[in-house]
Amino acid sequence: MVVLSQMLQVLFLSLFTLGASLPQRRQGPEYPATEPIPILRQESEVNFDGTYKYSYETGNGISHEESGFLKDTGDPENQSQVVQGSSSYTSPEGIQIKLVYVADEFGFQPTGDHLPVKPPTPVLIQKALDYLATLPSTPEPPVVSPSRRYY
Repeated sequence: MVVLSQMLQVLFLSLFTLGASLPQRRQGPEYPATEPIPILRQESEVNFDGTYKYSYETGNGISHEESGFLKDTGDPENQSQVVQGSSSYTSPEGIQIKLVYVADEFGFQPTGDHLPVKPPTPVLIQKALDYLATLPSTPEPPVVSPSRRYY
């Protein structure tokens, strides 16, 4: 009985060691090797006043340009960063995509022929919005707090 117990312990430890020695992570998918894409042009300029400019162009037709500067808002503690740039590449369908953007205190504002455009506002809704704009604004009604007296 003692020998059987020891054999079970050795068997258990052997199986545990085998399980612990197996690879712990699954390997990711293997992709076919591709040829490195050359960088044809790359420029970068960073200045002490907060302005910068960089650009690059790759051998597969991707290009990007960006520049930025600090916009004076009148308050030296709260200056605004303005970034302007453009990117272009060829889509898998063979269409040349060009994106031009500005990012400032009003947010990111992209433009490009490939971006969706807001549909026109229906005539009746626009009519209602125009009518509402002609009405005088009404003050908010006063907030009445509940009585603190209990009867």
